[in-house]
Amino acid sequence: MKKDILTYSFLALREKLHRSAMGFLRDDEDARDALQDTFLRLWRVGNVESDAEARNKLFAVLRNLCIDRLRRPRSMRLPEGMEESMAVETEPPEDMERLERLLSADLSDTQRKVYACVVNEGMEYEDAARMLGMTVEAVRMQMSRARRKIRENYKKLNR
Repeated sequence: MKKDILTYSFLALREKLHRSAMGFLRDDEDARDALQDTFLRLWRVGNVESDAEARNKLFAVLRNLCIDRLRRPRSMRLPEGMEESMAVETEPPEDMERLERLLSADLSDTQRKVYACVVNEGMEYEDAARMLGMTVEAVRMQMSRARRKIRENYKKLNR
């Protein structure tokens, strides 16, 4: 029942939460990812007793996630011409390939395809959705699930 309160509150506040995330992040995709991460973090814990508590926790966790994302160092774009001179052609070591296989072992076929498109090919969610015949939200959800499984597998390997 506690997760139902959280789900109901999240759905009712989704637009307000999105606007709040946009105020911090200024990017729709990052804001949507922050919303999804917020809900998943609270859903895992599941200790929400009332709508007011759910509302407060949703906004607090969202704010903290947005601040964490803003603190993350960002990569700089190189000026034109420097990219070619700095490019290094190397094959990934065999250990890396083995590690990638171990981490992605539990992924479903759909998650594996989505992960390959977004991470390996560098596609945007919209392009991956178009290519795979899915909605953008489905691609986001599958990508989130794939990341979660990879994270869980990584934690298992480091124990």
